[in-house]
Amino acid sequence: MSPPPPAAHCHHCAHHHQLHVNGLSVAYQKTEALSDISFSTSCGNTVALIGPNGAGKSTLLKAIAGLVPRRSGSIQWRGAKVSQWHREFAYLPQREDVDWSFPVTVRGLVEMGRYSQLGWWRRWRPIDQSQVSQALASMHLEGLEHRQISELSGGQQQRAFIARALAQEAHVLMLDEPFNGLDRPARENLSALLRQQAAAGRLVIASHHDLNTVGELFDEVLLLNRRPIAFGPVAEVFTEKNLALAYA
Repeated sequence: MSPPPPAAHCHHCAHHHQLHVNGLSVAYQKTEALSDISFSTSCGNTVALIGPNGAGKSTLLKAIAGLVPRRSGSIQWRGAKVSQWHREFAYLPQREDVDWSFPVTVRGLVEMGRYSQLGWWRRWRPIDQSQVSQALASMHLEGLEHRQISELSGGQQQRAFIARALAQEAHVLMLDEPFNGLDRPARENLSALLRQQAAAGRLVIASHHDLNTVGELFDEVLLLNRRPIAFGPVAEVFTEKNLALAYA
């Protein structure tokens, strides 16, 4: 079966853009990293993955992105296997996992997001140039586009990677500890930008470790410790009882 065509970028009808994770288990050799993870969410939400170190937060993001194999379970997006919609998913690793010495400018990094849209032997088009410029503007990176990524601050580096995802026309942004190492102004700026993306109809899923800021940054939370503890709106799920279970 051929993959579906790229979806229109505007997708405010959230019921058409639902992510369903059902019974997901992942193992590295004989070590179980995730067991029976299930939850459902949709575009327009910001979702926090909360749990102790080694709880499987990064593994869950990578599994959804198709970067690690599943032992069991299914992941569906818009009613089909997630693999059919790989262009609509963008994974942003932790900053310490990125080689910031790689010789690329901010604009060059964002242009990489268009490669999946170009395909083989397709030339750079005016629409590609426009999408890159729009992505840079959305993340307030004008004036920095010719700067090497190694010269950016931590907050600017995160915004550059998100801009690449926007240029890709991703519908789902998956970020691994995006606020780690940012000072309060940079964190507040990044939070506002991510909320703007959710308001525009995207789904934002991020692993997060600062329990004090969950309520101000996210709509929903998945508490896990290799297995699911609770999932739902922050106000309902993010309780002392559930936190005690997750960090037991």
